[in-house]
Parts: sequence; structure tokens; C-alpha cells
Amino acid sequence: MTGYGRAEVAGARLALSVECKSVNHRHLDLAIKLPRPIGTLEPDVRRMIQAAVARGRVDVSVNLSPMAAGTLGSLSFDMNLAREYAEMARQLAEELKLEGGPSLGWVLAQPGVISREAEPTVSAEEAWPVLEQALSRALDELQARREAEGTALSQELLALHRGLSAHVDTVALLAPAAVERRAARLRARIQAMLGESTVDESRVLTEVAVWAEKTDISEELTRLRTHLDQLVLLLQTGGSVGRTLDFLAQEMNREVNTIGSKADDPEISQSVIAAKSVLEKLREQAQNIE
Repeated sequence: MTGYGRAEVAGARLALSVECKSVNHRHLDLAIKLPRPIGTLEPDVRRMIQAAVARGRVDVSVNLSPMAAGTLGSLSFDMNLAREYAEMARQLAEELKLEGGPSLGWVLAQPGVISREAEPTVSAEEAWPVLEQALSRALDELQARREAEGTALSQELLALHRGLSAHVDTVALLAPAAVERRAARLRARIQAMLGESTVDESRVLTEVAVWAEKTDISEELTRLRTHLDQLVLLLQTGGSVGRTLDFLAQEMNREVNTIGSKADDPEISQSVIAAKSVLEKLREQAQNIE
């Protein structure tokens, strides 16, 4: 399922922003992007995502915001270097017979005279509480949006369930009459071959009985209805049911294919084709659910 979540949290010396995106995928596929100073926290970030999301392609990007003004290192100056610059300037002035010495502004502008002490690098241990809080909020927002989409998908799956159940009921109604249709076709063929001769009814009944046994689909219909009941139960239960739904759709597809191969009847075949079309849509949607 698709979703998006974002959160920002500031600590004493750092601020982190986390962005989470997810799209449909049959399995859990994670892509995590962390700033270099906190790259060692990737296993912890991965564990948090795996605890929150069971299925989908999830991209997580973390940004370390610049430190606020006033948190940078203090200023310092190099007195020895400043003296060297000033002495060099005076010597040049005397050599070139120039009036005046170097000004304070000129000395301060020279490279290395004034420098800012670097602030110690933020450690992963210091950053983790801030990152954990930001990631948790972003994942909460991501899950909320995924759940909203899941509710819509659940309604669509229930609609597909009703359509598939209707086709299954049609097949169940057509199955008994298929035996009579087979018998009528067989009599017509034999009569065409025999012409005016009398058709051996016992032979027809025997052939029809053998055909009826080979094409009996009652067990497949029973299992198919059981799977349909389980589908509704899963949707009502909620939670991470995507993999189970995917497996259930495969099993239903197996039963529908068996019915199509066993039922040697044009009317049943039409209903089987319609059922397979609905089932394919159901399988596609089931793969989008966590």
C-alpha cells in the first residue's frame, strides 16, 4: 500500500527530519538513506521500520539540519601569526619608503589570524534519541495513511468477493442440468449416426453416468466456497493479512481452473471464464494489501 509520513525533531545540538514513503510491493523492501555521521544507526532504523511495516517498498530519508546560530564553536586568534603579518608589513613599508603601518583591520583580515574552533562531531549515540522520536512520528503518519487506503481496498475486495460468489452460485446451479444437456447431445449424435434406427437408451445412460463421474465438481465448489468464507473473515479481522489473502487467491484460482478443466459444458465454461476474470482482479488487489 502507498503512504507518506514526515516528522522533524530538534535536540540540544542537532535537528533531524525524517521522510517515509511506501508503495506497493509483494514483500518488504527497504531503502534507507542516512547522513554520514549517523550511518551506523541504520540497523536500528531498519528494526523500527520492520516492526511497523510488514509489506511494501519503503523509502526512508533522514536529514541532519544545520545547527542553529550560537551553537558553533568559539572564535580564537593566533597572536604569533598576527605579529608576523604586522612585522612583515612594516618591513615592506620601510623598504618601499611608504608612510604608515598596517592597520588592525588589515591584520585581522589575513588568513589564519582569526579562526572558529570546530564544534565536536555529533555522535550516533547522541543522535539516536532524536532520530528514534522523529522516525516513530513519521512511521505513525505513514501507517495512518496506509490504513486509510487499506480500508478502501477492503471494500473493493468485498465487492469482488460478491461478484466471484455470484459466479460460483451460477456454476453450482448449472452443474446438475449439465448432465441432462450432455445426455441430449449424446442422443443427438447417436441418432445422427444411426439414422432411423432406435437409440439404445441404456447405452446412453451408461455413457452419461461415466461422464458425470469424471466431471463432478461438487468437491471443488465446496472448497471454493470455504475459501470465499475465509476471505470475508480475513477482511473483517484486519491486521497484516496481505500474504494470507495472496495465498488464498492462489488456492481459489486453483479450484476455478480445476472446475474449468473438469466441467465439459459450454454454459459452465462461460461462468468459469467470468469467475477467473474477477479472481484475477482480486489477486492483484490482494498483493497491494499489507
